[in-house]
Amino acid sequence: MRNIKKLHKAEYRPIGDLKTWSPMPSRDLQMLDPFLFLNHHGPQTYDANNPGLPFGPHPHRGMETVTFIIEGDITHKDTGGHTSVIKAGGVQWMTAGSGLLHAEVSSEEFKKNGGDLEILQLWVNLPQRLKMMQPQYKGLQKKQISVWENEEKSVKAQVVSGNFKGIRGAFDTPTSVDLAVVDFNANTSVELEIPRDETIFFYVISGELRVNDILVPALHLAEFSNNSEILYIKASIKSKLLIGHAKPLNENVVFGGPFVMNSEDEIRQAYDDFHSGKMGSWD
Repeated sequence: MRNIKKLHKAEYRPIGDLKTWSPMPSRDLQMLDPFLFLNHHGPQTYDANNPGLPFGPHPHRGMETVTFIIEGDITHKDTGGHTSVIKAGGVQWMTAGSGLLHAEVSSEEFKKNGGDLEILQLWVNLPQRLKMMQPQYKGLQKKQISVWENEEKSVKAQVVSGNFKGIRGAFDTPTSVDLAVVDFNANTSVELEIPRDETIFFYVISGELRVNDILVPALHLAEFSNNSEILYIKASIKSKLLIGHAKPLNENVVFGGPFVMNSEDEIRQAYDDFHSGKMGSWD
């Protein structure tokens, strides 16, 4: 079975009054190629007449953002002309490509009434050949996303991209990335087969999971070796998992704040293009 090399506990990095946990990048783990970054906001409850999420207009280039709305909602707007309000259980996938500005804030309804909020955002790298592709965005509500269930309906996977045990994901993406959110009832299990040459992204959102006899608690990211295809996952209590896998790009990666490119020169160009308005302007 696939060995776990190391467990990485998410670091607590609040953004104002927004509770935020981040397992990557950290002092111990820069990235899991091609997975670059994860922020886990909440869970927390907002009072009525709250300011909502703080992510006003900001740029991106060279990567993709995948946002999982566990509770609450997100109002999305970008300079590519895309707008949406995605509610609990929904997912939004933005391919920044050559660059755009976007904002991710709470809906007016959520700010007025308050409520529970829990959101995860994952960054996925784009290969060099796609860094400057046309930006894309798609947001789907819960009911629009494919689901796999075991016979007992005690393990349920929301299949976001790629496939999960034969069920095709709801998003068609420019790269081959498999992503799913899996809910486990207590005392349930599932066995997965993941190609040996692919990187696994395995983050326990809540509860705890035993993976090939290693316990992975909530708010921990498991880093795997490439010795086998088999993952046997068992839940003794109700648990939620974000799991993904993809072939590593094996390319040079340079972070420049909201930009992810292959060289420092490309990062400088991204900032020049942003400041000159080539990524669009905000009304």
